[in-house]
Amino acid sequence: MRIVLICVGRLKKGPERELFARYFKRLTETARDVGVARVELREVDESPARRTDDRRDEEAAAIVAAMPSGCALIALDERGSSLTSEEWAADIAKARDTAQTAYAVVIGGPDGLSASLRAKARRVVSFGAVTWPHQLVRVMAGEQLYRAVSILLGHPYHRS
Repeated sequence: MRIVLICVGRLKKGPERELFARYFKRLTETARDVGVARVELREVDESPARRTDDRRDEEAAAIVAAMPSGCALIALDERGSSLTSEEWAADIAKARDTAQTAYAVVIGGPDGLSASLRAKARRVVSFGAVTWPHQLVRVMAGEQLYRAVSILLGHPYHRS
């Protein structure tokens, strides 16, 4: 199995990009130890469409094109449910243990994800009721994926 983080847009140079790179590197270096063959980042362009619904639909099509076939799709969306870090780790382990080809975590653009893409997701996950900037969501996703792998390893990074 592989973990694929699919994001609409790209991070500009700055502290968010550096922090994301740090967690993504840690994730990449440790994932193999829990049976994850590789970790990938796939970035898709923001849609230039004028209407919000059209932007979401175009971005959803690009996300679907970037998704590995047979993946467990996890959509990050403010309307989703909250997971503990341990629950997220267990979900990754379940995908791995049931021979999913990939565990794909999706971050939408500034307008969020289309309803059709959320409907395809195995889980819709929220990082809380507040609205987070796109750049910070990417950092938090990278950190939580690294934390989940650390939990599966029994590594002391996650202390609870």
